Amino acid sequence: MTSAPFNQEIREKVFSKVVETVAEKLYDPALNGVDWPKITEERSTGIVSSESTEQFERRMNELIRELRVSHAGFFHESQPRATAKVSIGATFNNESDRWVFQDVHAGGPAHAAGLVPGNILLAVAGKDAAPPEIPSFAMGESVALDVERANGARERVQILIPVAKNKKHPVVSLDPPSWKRLADGIGYLKIALFPGIVGIDVARDIDRAVCELDCERLVIDLRGNAGGGMGSLRVMSYLTPDRLPVGYSVTRKDLDRPGFRKDRLPTFERIPDLKLGLLPLMIRFAIRGRSVAVFTEAKGAQRFHGRVAILVNEHTASSSEMVTAFASENGLATVVGSRTAGRLLGSDSFRVGYGYRLALPVVEYRTWRDVRLEKNGVAPDIEAPFDAKAQREGVDTQLDAAIAAVQAGAAQRIATG
Repeated sequence: MTSAPFNQEIREKVFSKVVETVAEKLYDPALNGVDWPKITEERSTGIVSSESTEQFERRMNELIRELRVSHAGFFHESQPRATAKVSIGATFNNESDRWVFQDVHAGGPAHAAGLVPGNILLAVAGKDAAPPEIPSFAMGESVALDVERANGARERVQILIPVAKNKKHPVVSLDPPSWKRLADGIGYLKIALFPGIVGIDVARDIDRAVCELDCERLVIDLRGNAGGGMGSLRVMSYLTPDRLPVGYSVTRKDLDRPGFRKDRLPTFERIPDLKLGLLPLMIRFAIRGRSVAVFTEAKGAQRFHGRVAILVNEHTASSSEMVTAFASENGLATVVGSRTAGRLLGSDSFRVGYGYRLALPVVEYRTWRDVRLEKNGVAPDIEAPFDAKAQREGVDTQLDAAIAAVQAGAAQRIATG
């Protein structure tokens, strides 16, 4: 429970600050034709007259959802709530009238509690959980989930969610990348998250994976990957021997500047080997701001080039979509699974008073061919939707489709431009 204010005068101040912050900081206040002044006027009375902390926070988040942008939310620093992806390390699939666990990442609270893909969620803290309301969880709490197992047995599972380490961007820690060899010598690399702004540690793990797998065919599993920092550049750099442009991030201020050109932006083209290398980057981009062009690191030829499949789903988001779009645009891999989330706006969070924060997108990402992925995502080359029934029987049909793609040599496609 947060120590949020109940006083109406204080709620009015927080509400006014939120309205003001959206107008000043949102990447594109006219995005999707949203009439922000009209919406806030219509919602103001109901929000400031909320009768409880929970109602106030719920109504504020309902207001923020009217912006129809990703990476936006309203929360209290003392106990922020977050989606299952960033709070318990799991995602859900809507199967009929119930939520089914789809991705359950190693190292996350859901995985630690013994939950697996295919389990059916019945209730959260004793309350029925069913679509369309997506479950969210408070960081730092212990919550009971009622689930149905593959054999039909019903069970109550207690999940302990750690306290958020970062109050600005609360997210649970997950295990680092993992890798193994599948049948026929196919390499399999699973990445659940790209932690860290620059991603030195995850880049090292990816280096080790490529070296130890030493394979001629490779499946890169980004299903349920919530994104994160620039560690994703290391994956993209291993897809091509050359230095290629990936895409660019741009702020509203820079995009509106006369004569804006993406090829004149400062470039990010190498993840440093040591943390000492972060200092020059921090100085450089502190001066130049958040608009930046991204180029691959020219890692040279790899045995698996031309035989790569990238496995994605509707929960693949943010920097993992950068990887997917780059591979797709340049014909470097076959994309298998379902269309990605389309959540490519970079965010920041702002204090709006009395312990509350407002997360908002402040920068947009575009591919080098100027494709805006926000709300669109990346379509797979081979459609392979999540099959909950097969998953409960121990069969991962999406992974099977990716394996078939690299076995058939289908991963090498000709770039169309």
